[in-house]
Amino acid sequence: MKRLLITGAAGNLGKILREGLKGYADILRLSDISDMGEAGPNEEVVKCDLSDRAAVIDLVKDCDGIVHLGGISIEAAFDDLLQANFLGTYNVYEAARQNGVKRIMFASSNHAIGFHKRTELLDDKAELRPDSLYGVTKCYGEALASYYYDKFDVETVSVRIGSCFPEPKDRRMLATWMSPRDFISLIKAIFDAAMTGHTVMYGVSPNKSVWWNNDHAAFIGWQPQDSSEAFRADIEAKFPEEDRHDPAVIYQGGGFAARGHFED
Repeated sequence: MKRLLITGAAGNLGKILREGLKGYADILRLSDISDMGEAGPNEEVVKCDLSDRAAVIDLVKDCDGIVHLGGISIEAAFDDLLQANFLGTYNVYEAARQNGVKRIMFASSNHAIGFHKRTELLDDKAELRPDSLYGVTKCYGEALASYYYDKFDVETVSVRIGSCFPEPKDRRMLATWMSPRDFISLIKAIFDAAMTGHTVMYGVSPNKSVWWNNDHAAFIGWQPQDSSEAFRADIEAKFPEEDRHDPAVIYQGGGFAARGHFED
């Protein structure tokens, strides 16, 4: 790959990929509205507001693939999400269509299905049950990705990311955790695959506690290596046993599902 664009490059996931994808593409084009520092070797740093369609169309020029992480990654007011997540995601897809980019990794979220109970094992056919306005924006992004594949042959892997940090931060993350190493290998697998169509899969390491099933996406060839089990003893010693009657424990979305409407 000659040039790979990463939107949201100043965020946690963007930083992981900026380091982990060095040498994967000839050039990493990094974009965000926040400071990303100076461009390193084989990098291009482009500040861009994703709600500005003309700017996004320019941003995507000469790119062979897009890792779309940009936007608001937490619950927020609808008007803010409207600009960053609804309009911004549309602009990325429209820019891809106009510039002939044929594959995108869309950073969806487990919060698109957060009102499923933890006792359910979900695959790509699970009903969308967003636990927040933020989760609604990810349902929209998955639908948009499906539309752009069916109508324009722009392939997407929509990854419902769990919790990607160096190690799990609480008991819930024993099930949702994805290691940075596994995330990097997932991105490589997505862009190395012969074809992807529009595939929805879960961004999670092979942990002992399992809520999500990626068997349907085996053709992509991702083989994650890490597990949260190595951290279980420390996490269980640090955090008290969960109350099984707590909505944050009943539902996969955790605290997002338990909270009230953001704008109340």
